[in-house]
Amino acid sequence: MKEELIAKVVHVLRINMSWMTWNLFLAFIPLALSVWLFRMRRGGTWLWWLGFLVFYAFLPNAPYLLTDVIHLIDDIRTIQSVWIITLVLIPVYLLVILGGFEAYVISLINWGHYLHRIGKSQWIWRVELITHFLCAIGVYWGRFLRFNSWDFITQPDAVITKGVEEILGKQPLVIIAISFVILIGLYWIMKRVTLGFIRQPKDAYPLNTQSADTNTAMLDE
Repeated sequence: MKEELIAKVVHVLRINMSWMTWNLFLAFIPLALSVWLFRMRRGGTWLWWLGFLVFYAFLPNAPYLLTDVIHLIDDIRTIQSVWIITLVLIPVYLLVILGGFEAYVISLINWGHYLHRIGKSQWIWRVELITHFLCAIGVYWGRFLRFNSWDFITQPDAVITKGVEEILGKQPLVIIAISFVILIGLYWIMKRVTLGFIRQPKDAYPLNTQSADTNTAMLDE
């Protein structure tokens, strides 16, 4: 019985590792781009803007990993062992999902660092909200319409026509709205946790950008 259970766990993990590895790879693409775009270079060149577009095209892949929890439900039904589920399956899923979302958080922190560096700190929270909304749409396109980031190049007409048509329905709008709220809440928590572990230089952008805007305005007066 134990051998059969172990074989089943190994089989499930082997199947999952393929898509987990691939999805994590896609999630880390925007993270790598954010370091190059927002930490190592200044904007203005055509190469920077090209990288910026690619960054936003791939960014939804990071929070997309949150939706992979649906695979966990299927795996729980397959294994049916409380100990294996608790000690093996759930930790693996948490590691992958949190890894993908952390890539999303750090990518936006780097984006905010760049805005602060060029004197646009007042735009940080606005850019974050816009990004959450765009990624909520991107997650919906990926999970329900099965679009990929490279479809913007390979089939842009389908992305524009089918993608826009689908999100105008009542159910898609509800799903996107819920995803948007979840992204805001999780990002708010994870951003503070992440910045708590990162040693910030004196000129780093403030955590509460709205408060910083108010203080800046008072100083200007």
